[in-house]
Amino acid sequence: MSQTATYHTTVRWTGDHWGHVVMGNGPEMKFSAPPDAHGHAGVLTPEDAFVASANTCIMMMFIWAAERFKLKLLSYECHSEGTKLIELDRTEIFTRLLFRPVIRIAAAGEALAVVEGRTRRALQAARKYSLIANSVKSEIVIEPEVIIEE
Repeated sequence: MSQTATYHTTVRWTGDHWGHVVMGNGPEMKFSAPPDAHGHAGVLTPEDAFVASANTCIMMMFIWAAERFKLKLLSYECHSEGTKLIELDRTEIFTRLLFRPVIRIAAAGEALAVVEGRTRRALQAARKYSLIANSVKSEIVIEPEVIIEE
């Protein structure tokens, strides 16, 4: 049986190239276009939010998968980048999202190869079940560094 969930945000223009966003879950902040699009530096941009939403969703799904795969997660940190293509008619699209997670796992007496294999399967599950990654048409590339500590 299918289920639905609805999420909300409210944005308000505050002048010039500034806006204010309130997330349905509580946080709020100012935002702008990026500096290369006549916006301001040092604040959230729609482009940053797009890349961050995919990055945070994959991380949360990895934590979910790591629990199910009985991994002893020590740390997870992921640098991500979105590649934007600007067409001649000025339309823009993110063509690629690249994720480079560094994942540290405790071996806890298990063979290193076994733990690494489970970690990579957990990362594949995180990608497969990521709501945000499944909702975009950008190419998703994940280049993990898995570190197993004995």
